[in-house]
Amino acid sequence: MFIVLEGGEGAGKSTLAADLAARLRAAGRTVNLTREPGGTAAGELVRGLLHEPLQPWAETFAFMVARAELVAEVIRPALERGETVLCDRFAGSTFAYQGWGRGLALADLDRVNALATGGLAPDLVLYLDIPPEIGLARKHGETEAIRTGLEARAFHERVREGYRAQAAAAPATWVTIDALQPAAVVAELAWSAVAARLG
Repeated sequence: MFIVLEGGEGAGKSTLAADLAARLRAAGRTVNLTREPGGTAAGELVRGLLHEPLQPWAETFAFMVARAELVAEVIRPALERGETVLCDRFAGSTFAYQGWGRGLALADLDRVNALATGGLAPDLVLYLDIPPEIGLARKHGETEAIRTGLEARAFHERVREGYRAQAAAAPATWVTIDALQPAAVVAELAWSAVAARLG
């Protein structure tokens, strides 16, 4: 099972990922917890590059380098071994940030993403929805943030719109969770969505 956590800045994805990984392991699942960009040696190098100001398509291709490596080196092999893969961000971020946020054509992004992933898509996307002003306040002062996390509020409003559009278009795969709720409540709602899909 391939599960992806998506959401804007400060939504609580990393915290939730750790919680879900622990619950899945307690349920007897072998879990591979990873993130984008990152998760491989090349992906972590790309993460460093993404601290630099890049043109929108250069930024997109940097993410695709990291994603292609992550799919080939980590995600597909883990799924083939019967493991549950839990990934902090995946293609949904590209459409939200580079599509709605940067204004790149969604059809073009879809083509390059399909090439990078070989058509791999998550079984479940947990989208943590949070107003940008609150999420950005949570992240204020964080030095690890890549460039997309440092954009103005209007950019993040467009990103949120992009996420909501994707969730509305794929209700069978995407589950939206209000990330303003206490972390324990978010964790329970997320686990309910995961548990409902476990074989």
